[in-house]
Amino acid sequence: MVTRQQRLNDFESNGQPPTGELMELLCEDHNGTYVLPFPCLWVDGAWRSIRSDRPIEANVIGWRRQ
Repeated sequence: MVTRQQRLNDFESNGQPPTGELMELLCEDHNGTYVLPFPCLWVDGAWRSIRSDRPIEANVIGWRRQ
């Protein structure tokens, strides 16, 4: 089983995410960490799904380019 830190090592989590680039998001909740199954964009200070253009309501702890 992959640990939280091992997952975090594969993602960026420091600083501001790049604006307007398709990113894969690592999120976390009370069950652990998970990767969203769809790409997202950082727009106007918030993560948005490219599928629905709605804000991501999950606790995003990391991102990486698709």
